[in-house]
Amino acid sequence: MKTRITELFAIQYPIIQGGMMWVGRAELASAVSNAGGLGMLTALTQPSPEALLEEIARCRSMTDKPFGVNLTILPAINSPPYAEYAQAIIDGGVKIVETAGRSPEPFMPAFKAAGIKVIHKCTSVRHAIKAEKVGCDAVSVDGFECAGHPGEDDVTNLVLLPAAYAKLTIPMVASGGIGTGSQLAAALALGAEGVNMGSRFVATQEAPVHENMKQAMVEADERQTTLMFRSLNNTCRVFSNPISQEVLSIEAKPGETDFTDLRPLVSGERGRERCIEGGDINDGIWTVGMVMGLIHDIPTCQVLIERMMSEAQATINHRLTSMMTV
Repeated sequence: MKTRITELFAIQYPIIQGGMMWVGRAELASAVSNAGGLGMLTALTQPSPEALLEEIARCRSMTDKPFGVNLTILPAINSPPYAEYAQAIIDGGVKIVETAGRSPEPFMPAFKAAGIKVIHKCTSVRHAIKAEKVGCDAVSVDGFECAGHPGEDDVTNLVLLPAAYAKLTIPMVASGGIGTGSQLAAALALGAEGVNMGSRFVATQEAPVHENMKQAMVEADERQTTLMFRSLNNTCRVFSNPISQEVLSIEAKPGETDFTDLRPLVSGERGRERCIEGGDINDGIWTVGMVMGLIHDIPTCQVLIERMMSEAQATINHRLTSMMTV
């Protein structure tokens, strides 16, 4: 399949593995790239810029295909050394960066000077327009269905994608709630030129997460996520379990929510150690999207991507064409 996204990133298929904290490691990124998609390391999964350089080298030893690095830029009391992580990406010779969170504008001159293509993840049309304005090469438009942070506008992809397409000149990919070939075909019909998937790639054989988590995604349906942090205007979609329900109970109490009451429950380290690595899916917070309702197996990345492409082709060439009348 040829789109502006496949040409921009020199990939075979318009399927991108989004950056995911603790999950975007060389094993998964290389498997996606080897299967014809675009794999993505997650910079902040690595404890230091030096460790990121090592992970880039490790991924390069596992694939000769293009891969990228996600750099999520968020405000924090003790922010990571974002500039040093960005420099590690440049020094590592990576030519594709996925940015998310705050605007990548401060890093654009350095990325452009290094010949890096930048795709920015956006949850609204206005943010997509700003990303184009600051020089991003493409945008990933993230609908309300997504895992993690869907923004505060609550607009699903059925509206968000064509709304963004009408205002953009750079290519966009559809992100959030996607896991099948028919959805890829639908995204193309709505103006996207590829798709970005997170949760669907977690439920693959190569994803470096505990098998209990993968199986929970297979067994769950589209209703088994919940939205935390709405009271903090920092909405996050996560797996619905006793911990996330406890967070919601605290948020529902009268008065302003004090994040210090939530921190022990929502700690990223807790989620990584107890859920992602430990396999106790109910003793921490882990992000996942509504696409769980469409996940019914745990294939290899190769099988998943080839299946999606076959489904997309069948949807476009047969199912939709057969409905047309002369």
